[in-house]
Amino acid sequence: MLKQVSIYAENKKGNLQKITGALAEHNINIWGSVTNDSAEYGIIRMIVEDPEKACEILQQEGFICKLQDVIGVEMEDEVGALNKLLQALKDSNINVDYIYLSFNRESGLPVQILHTQDTAEVSSCITAKGFRLV
Repeated sequence: MLKQVSIYAENKKGNLQKITGALAEHNINIWGSVTNDSAEYGIIRMIVEDPEKACEILQQEGFICKLQDVIGVEMEDEVGALNKLLQALKDSNINVDYIYLSFNRESGLPVQILHTQDTAEVSSCITAKGFRLV
């Protein structure tokens, strides 16, 4: 199971760079991220090499952060791979709250990052269907 850092940041010039700069300054590599915005605040979700340390650093910088369990599914880089995963989840009556892409630096393969309501149950289900978790 992966830990995701969710950062709540005001939508203002330079804030995203302040986040990435703080992580870079502490040698924390970002493996994947997605940013969603609203009128005043955005949510930046990241998979990083040391999520606990990243959360601590960003809180010291004044950001609201929390850690969440997410599922990382390594996939072949081929047409229809994501569709196969989503079909397996649909067939198991599993809802995906959100999804974004990362890569396994060792294998070079794509990794879909999924957030669901019950990560342990969903992990067991998709592993049983032949998918590889990271």
